[in-house]
Amino acid sequence: MTYVRPATDSPPGQNATSNKPHAVLVGHSHLKIWGLTGEERLRRQLRALGIAQVSDDVATAGAQAAPVLLLHGEWVFDETLVQAMAKTEVGTLLVDEAANRIVAALVAPAQAAAVAALLGQMPEALPDACVAKSPSGVAGTYNHRLRKREIPYLGRLEATQIAEMERRTFGASYKGVTDLVTKYVWPWPARHVTALCARRGVAPNHVTFLGLIFTIIAFYQFKAGHYGFGLVAAWLMTFLDTVDGKLARVTLQSSTFGDIFDHGIDLIHPPFWWWAWFTGLGAVGLAGLPHLDWALWVILVGYVAQRIEEGIFKPLCGVGMHVWRPFDSFMRLITARRNPNLLILTLSALVGRPDIGFAIVAVWVLICFVIHAVVIVQGLLAKRHGPLKSWLAG
Repeated sequence: MTYVRPATDSPPGQNATSNKPHAVLVGHSHLKIWGLTGEERLRRQLRALGIAQVSDDVATAGAQAAPVLLLHGEWVFDETLVQAMAKTEVGTLLVDEAANRIVAALVAPAQAAAVAALLGQMPEALPDACVAKSPSGVAGTYNHRLRKREIPYLGRLEATQIAEMERRTFGASYKGVTDLVTKYVWPWPARHVTALCARRGVAPNHVTFLGLIFTIIAFYQFKAGHYGFGLVAAWLMTFLDTVDGKLARVTLQSSTFGDIFDHGIDLIHPPFWWWAWFTGLGAVGLAGLPHLDWALWVILVGYVAQRIEEGIFKPLCGVGMHVWRPFDSFMRLITARRNPNLLILTLSALVGRPDIGFAIVAVWVLICFVIHAVVIVQGLLAKRHGPLKSWLAG
């Protein structure tokens, strides 16, 4: 959907946002989603973009030299929408298609007051040099950060729709390309635990720290051969690893420290778990078996090698390994990362053969390493015919 009023003084495609805009929040609602009003959410989103000038006085903004970003406080915006609006062409008006209302705009200071009066109204008579666009028209449909294709979320805060809005915004915070446990098992319980944390004021870093405790417990339980207790702790850790990221996104509390803390744990702990599992086999009379030494080395070396393969693919080929083709996204569901490996080990422990499970993981790591190597070669060959593009980008 695009409504156009012919421009009179701005060349097509001109982006006047070389400087960060001055933001003005128009409208207010006392209703909350994830413990935040629409206005509070917008202030956090703008702060994350480095936009320090935020007010509710359009007259003050109109006196500034920078473009003015107008946002309606009664609406909930996807982060990608606010980010895109802050960088779009001056004269762009964002329209909520479901409500058929103008809810945001990036305009020149001289137009700020006139356009602010249009927020919450139907996109009929538009000011000169203004173009009204839908969410997908402003931000596109491919979320690079979360590796998925979907229309950015936009909705009006209504008392009867809070639960549905929380469900939608939680879904919007989820990565599209991830492992099968995170994608298919954790969403429902994670949404409810995330909601509980948001209402109780639990910070994402608190959840990450609790996950670290379970990480350590799992390590020592595996090392002692107490696989049942270790697996409970390990799966709780992987669940909390889903919750902390979603909590950070839906409550807009992402931070540099939190990102390093969370991803640092994720990156470091798997090899320690696999070594502890191997060591624990001796405690249950199954290891210390020489024939499994090869499996330990394959898993440990293969873990590092696969992360290197995934890390170099984008610099070499210009696109993420797991978002290039549908096959690559499918492989991310089952590739030999922590959760799929843990699933194999869990099944083997349930049948009383954790040693066989360990060997199967080693074979799967080796298979995945070879598949990734082939994908790298394919990517380099395909790049010779032009830039690679994610299949999710359309």
